[in-house]
Amino acid sequence: MKIKVYNQTAELVHELELSEKIFGVKSNPELLHQAVVTQMGNERQVLADTKDRSEVRGGGKKPWKQKGTGRARVGSSRSPIWKGGGVTFGPTSDRNFSKKINKKMKQKAIFMALSDKLANGTLVVLEDLKMEEFKTKKFNEVLTAVETKILNTDRRNILVINDTKDEKVKYSARNLKGTEIINLENINIVELLKYKNLLLTESGVKTLEERYK
Repeated sequence: MKIKVYNQTAELVHELELSEKIFGVKSNPELLHQAVVTQMGNERQVLADTKDRSEVRGGGKKPWKQKGTGRARVGSSRSPIWKGGGVTFGPTSDRNFSKKINKKMKQKAIFMALSDKLANGTLVVLEDLKMEEFKTKKFNEVLTAVETKILNTDRRNILVINDTKDEKVKYSARNLKGTEIINLENINIVELLKYKNLLLTESGVKTLEERYK
């Protein structure tokens, strides 16, 4: 299994042998769905929070005596049936949306996504990805060359995974619409499925194969 490797001007340099254990995995929709739900659940923040009758301020004094008024018995003005009272069965901050998934299952889901990119011709491997200066225009020229000469598309929707923490590449790409750049250690199934096209470096591919061999 081979893939073509290009330079930053989208010119063919050579071919690279790929591992079938990573880039030749058959897709399993159920496993992909489980991996996505797990990641999104673990990233979900608990924002909504309501107060019950014990947390609402006030209500310490009994509104009226227990008997003799003709009215219903009541012990606090912060009862859920009173205006300004607590909320019954409302969302609270102690909710937990986290989920668990086997480590090998998570890895296999990533392999499936990478294999799908390769099979559909939406995976591009560059020999290297470096910027000499902080310049969005220069990085845009690299992506434009890749899209027009290799991917044959004019609609930008690409995920760039860089194997090194290059601040010049990171800041040159962050304002480009339809573009997301992450480091190799942050590779995840949600980002891989969110973007149609994937851009990797040759050293990044080798690092992946070494990490998951």
